[in-house]
Parts: sequence; C-alpha cells; structure tokens
Amino acid sequence: MFTREKCRKVKVGNLFIGGSNSIIIQSMCNIKTQYVEKVIKQILKLETYGCQLIRVSILDENDALSIKEIKKNIHIPLVADIHFDYKLALSAIANGADKIRLNPGNITNEEHIKQVVLACKEKNIPIRIGVNSGSLDKDLQEKYGVSAKAMIESAKKEIGLLEKYGFNNIILSLKSSSYEIAKQAYLMAAELFDYPLHIGITETGPIIPGIIKSTLGLSELIDLHIGSTIRISLSDNPIEEIKVAKQLLAIKGLVNMPTIISCPTCGRTVVNLIKYVHKIEDYLYKVNKNIKIAIMGCVVNGPGEAKEADLGIAFSNNMAVFFKKGKIYKTINEKNFLNELKKEINLF
Repeated sequence: MFTREKCRKVKVGNLFIGGSNSIIIQSMCNIKTQYVEKVIKQILKLETYGCQLIRVSILDENDALSIKEIKKNIHIPLVADIHFDYKLALSAIANGADKIRLNPGNITNEEHIKQVVLACKEKNIPIRIGVNSGSLDKDLQEKYGVSAKAMIESAKKEIGLLEKYGFNNIILSLKSSSYEIAKQAYLMAAELFDYPLHIGITETGPIIPGIIKSTLGLSELIDLHIGSTIRISLSDNPIEEIKVAKQLLAIKGLVNMPTIISCPTCGRTVVNLIKYVHKIEDYLYKVNKNIKIAIMGCVVNGPGEAKEADLGIAFSNNMAVFFKKGKIYKTINEKNFLNELKKEINLF
C-alpha cells in the first residue's frame, strides 16, 4: 500500500504534498473569483484558522485573470478549479495558479488535455485529477455503474494520458457523495498509485450530516495513513470546513491545537456556558498548542471531573475558578474570564 509517507512528493507553491506524515488542510472559496477583494478577504480569514491551500472556481476568463491579483495578496498556494473548458486552464496557468484541478469526466479531448499538460510542465505546477462519481464518463457508468471501480478506471485512464506526455506531477482525488463509495475508491487507489491522494467526501450537506459523513468516510483512511491533503465539504461557511478538518486531525494526533473539554450543562449550571464555550472555541482554532482546556459550568464538574485538563475554568456565583491539572490556583470575576483564559493559554 502507498501510504502518504510512501507517496511521491508533489510541490504546490511553497508546500509539499505527500512523502511525509503531514496532511495539508484545504478549502474552497464560495465567492465568484472575479470579485477579487471579497475573495482575498475570505482567503485571509481562512488562513487565520489554519487553511493551508485554497481552491477557486474558474468559470470564465475574468475569473482566470483575477488569479494574478489574488495571489499578490494571500500567503497560501492557490488551486484553479477547471471544468469543461481547457482554455480556462491555460489562462489560469498563465496567471499564476499553483495547481490545476481537472475533472476527467468533462474534459475528454486528448489534444486539449495535452496542451494543459505541456503548459503545466513549462511552469512546473501539478495537476489534480479530480475524479467525481457524479460526472463519470458515460461508458464507465454503463460498464460499472456509479461505483468505486468506475472511479478507479477513470483515474487509470487519466493518469495514463498524463504519463503518456511525460507528466507525473500529479495529485489524485476520488470523491463521491456516498462515503462508502469514496472510502472504497481511496482504499483501492492506495494499492495502485504512488501519487498523493486528496481525500474528501463531496456534497455532504449541512454541517451536522456533513461532519458525520466525512468522519465515517475519512477516519479509517487517516488511521491507515491514506491521504496527503484533506477537504471537508460542507454546505456552510468554508471556515467550518477548516474547523472540522483541524478537529479530526487533532483528535488523530496529527495537528497541534487545543482540545476543549466542556460539560453538557444541567440545572446546576450558573452561567450561559454554551455561549462561553463558543467564544473560547473560536479562539482555540488559532492556537498551535497541544493542550486540553476545560470549561465547566459548576464546581461539581470543575477540577474533579476535568482533572485531566492542562488548564481549566469552572463557574460559581459570579466567579470563575481557574485550575491546572485538577488543582485550583486562582479565582476571578466571571466577566473577566475570557481575557484571563486567553492570557493563561498563551502563557501555558
């Protein structure tokens, strides 16, 4: 099996994908690319949450031309997402895209693909072959149905075509809205190809079912060291995609970020704990420390039940009680807890 450590190493901008234990977190802008200022603003915010690679849609020439200005104002590599029109890929390459995503289901003319390959070779940028179960070649669907086998055959065909022209600067994804089909396709791909895999379940819906489908589909792959880059696809703000990806990788021990421990609340809770948890949770995504933070609603669930936490806080009678490793060390006014907790996290 080609685990992520055994895959080829592919350079995308200033990143390397494959050939290590690191999994690159990425997302996609949900704003039309030619709205340059809005796109830049969204990407810069995503960067603060830990987005390492960003993809934008290229629907027309104006979108492709916008890449140049966007690239000047962001700090992470940019991927151009191309469907149907190979000329847009050529324009995106000319305007500085760090990677091209092609869908083999809707760009099929060999001469057109050859032109894109040669342009990528000249600029030394990779191509992601983005196989999607929803847009497979008609002949593959007729032969195999919508299945992992059909997706693998599509990947084989496209990889063979790129390799025919001496191109192996390739990243591969095999996405489906069915987490079972996607997972099976990735397991098969890891046995066949030494190219790094971009893992993800597509079109998963809103945040709750999206998290469940993505976790069911990707958790086993991550445990098997399959996948060099990840996107969690949600019908929500792209920031939520980054949050879910970071949480999943942090739980697997692959990303440094604080783990939050908090009680589910009950009649003993003396503050609006849910509001407080959300306030500190957002901040924790921007902290690169592998520590456990406890936010507890009463002294019963304070140091006792969260004694394994590195740093914690419990609320009681307008007061916030701080504790480290289960031991109380100071008490402050409840209203000041957020600033004090941030300060303690930064000092830890």
